[in-house]
Amino acid sequence: MERLTEAQQELYEWLTEYIRSHQHSPSIRQMMQAMNLKSPAPIQSRLEHLRVKGYIEWNEGKARTIRILASLKQGIPILGAIAAGGLIEPFSDTVENLDISNLALPPQTYALRVTGDSMIEDLIAEGDLVLLRPVLEPSQLKNGTIVAARVDGHGTTLKRFYRQGDRVTLKPANPRYNPIEVNAIHVQVQGSLVAVWRSYN
Repeated sequence: MERLTEAQQELYEWLTEYIRSHQHSPSIRQMMQAMNLKSPAPIQSRLEHLRVKGYIEWNEGKARTIRILASLKQGIPILGAIAAGGLIEPFSDTVENLDISNLALPPQTYALRVTGDSMIEDLIAEGDLVLLRPVLEPSQLKNGTIVAARVDGHGTTLKRFYRQGDRVTLKPANPRYNPIEVNAIHVQVQGSLVAVWRSYN
């Protein structure tokens, strides 16, 4: 599915939660209030983009007809592997899908398979699947959040994120590994942890 803009994702997440809680669609006015908008035009535009991108069904002009499409029935895309140890390069293409259609997860959730044991004390082990959501505003991340972070020139790793001024520290949860300390401009946070999936097969 095509990725959403920040404004579209904000509306989609609000709609999903509203419909889950109330068992019916909100009005355009309710959406305007929730999004802090004074005109219905931006809401209608976002709804149309959500419809075209396959996130919702609705009859234009009839807000109460909105239906969230079960986009997770095809599963969460597993986009490769992430190092819980050193740094590795993730794949960019979907390798397989994880069927977790019975779980309520944020839009655009994706999965990476863990390699290494640097997060073992956070109960994340080699072979686990970490479910991540894209981070739209890294500046809003709380220190201590577990993230997938790309470090320029190295690759992507799973660590706890800490920022102080213009320095970022990526801390492992295993005393055998050293923290990664770099200038913030060399770190791109690609996702924050939503859940961990472990198979005992």
